[in-house]
Amino acid sequence: MKKIIYLGFLMLAFNAFSQQKVKEFQAGHIIKITVPEYMTKTVGLNDDACIQFQNLVKDVYTIVIEDNKEELTMAELSYADVKEFYEDFAGDFLKDEKDRKIGKPKYSKIKDINYVVSEASYFDTESNIPIYYVIGIVETKTSFYKILSWTTEDKKVQYKADFEKIIFTLKD
Repeated sequence: MKKIIYLGFLMLAFNAFSQQKVKEFQAGHIIKITVPEYMTKTVGLNDDACIQFQNLVKDVYTIVIEDNKEELTMAELSYADVKEFYEDFAGDFLKDEKDRKIGKPKYSKIKDINYVVSEASYFDTESNIPIYYVIGIVETKTSFYKILSWTTEDKKVQYKADFEKIIFTLKD
């Protein structure tokens, strides 16, 4: 008898819920990005990254961090354009590192996607070597993406073109 009463209660509760207006939400976000074959997908480089790649032998790394525009707005962070987003990010990037240098950004637009590419470097006191970055900011309709690729300064010439190509392959 208790089972019948319990089942009846569940049916009433479900019926009451099903009469309420509902909204559908999507969790997660799918992106596509192309990296050189020598890089493999990994974890552990950055907890905020939605996807990460590395090659330990070549000492090269790439991470992608998504900043969803709707979520930024909910957090009361609103950016007028990709330039403002880049300037905010670059102002804090490697801010406390020794010999920090941020290069002049290059802006471009392909179809409805905005891009910013710049370089950065600093001296890593822990490993006692200079580190080189290519910074990419990609603005799509729904998100800003930070694409950070890095290696040691002595490998800059070898990997710079690959790092820049990665930026322009991102699609959401």
